[in-house]
Amino acid sequence: MKLTEFNFGDLFDAALAWENLPFILGGISMTLAVSFISMFIGLVFGLILALLRGSKRWFLRWPAGVYISFMRGTPMLVFLFILYFGLPIIGLELSALTAASLGFGLNSAAYIAEINRSSLNSVDQGQWESAKALNLSYWTTLRKIILPQATRIAIPPLTNVFMNLVKSTSLAAVITVPELFQKTQIVVGRTYDAMTMYILVALIYWALCMIIAFIQDRLEVRFSKYV
Repeated sequence: MKLTEFNFGDLFDAALAWENLPFILGGISMTLAVSFISMFIGLVFGLILALLRGSKRWFLRWPAGVYISFMRGTPMLVFLFILYFGLPIIGLELSALTAASLGFGLNSAAYIAEINRSSLNSVDQGQWESAKALNLSYWTTLRKIILPQATRIAIPPLTNVFMNLVKSTSLAAVITVPELFQKTQIVVGRTYDAMTMYILVALIYWALCMIIAFIQDRLEVRFSKYV
C-alpha cells in the first residue's frame, strides 16, 4: 500500500462549504420545527404514560407498559415508514412533516415516560403525605408540589432526549422532509464532495446541541430553587 501526503484540503473544502452553507442552513427551520413539535407531543404523552405506569389499576398500567416496550424496542426508521408509507394502504395519508413530527413524538414519549416516572418516584413520599394532611387534592399536589421538584430532576435526561430528537430528524430525509440532512444530500449530489458536506452538517448539528446544552444549564439554575 502506497502512502501519500495528507492534505486537509482534500478532506474539507472550506470554500465549497462556505458557498453552500446558506442553502444547507435553510433546513434548520424544518429541523427545529420537527424537533419542537415532536418534543411537545413527547412531553404531553410521556407525562400521561408515566402517570398510567404508576397507577395501581392494572388495566391502566399494562397498556402503558406495552406501548413503552414496543416503542423502545422498534427502530425509529421502521415506525416512520409505517406512518408515511404504510398508513395510505388503509386510506390515511399524512404529510411528510406530520408523519415525522408524530413519529418522533410518539417514539420519544416512551423514553420521556420512563424519565418522568423515575423523576416522580424520586420525590420524597413525605411530600405526598404532607399534602394529604393539608387536605390537598391529588391533582393540586401533583401540579404545585411534586411536578416542580420532579422537573428539576428530569431536566438533564429530558435535554438528552431533545438533543437526540434534533439529531434524529436527519432520518426524516428518507421521507422527503426538507431538513438539514436532506438539504446536505442535495448538495452532495450536485458537488460530489460528500466528505466536505457531511463534516459541515455535523458541525451544524454540534452547534445546535451546544445551544441546547447552554439552555439546559439555565433551566437547572432556574429550577434549583426547588432543591
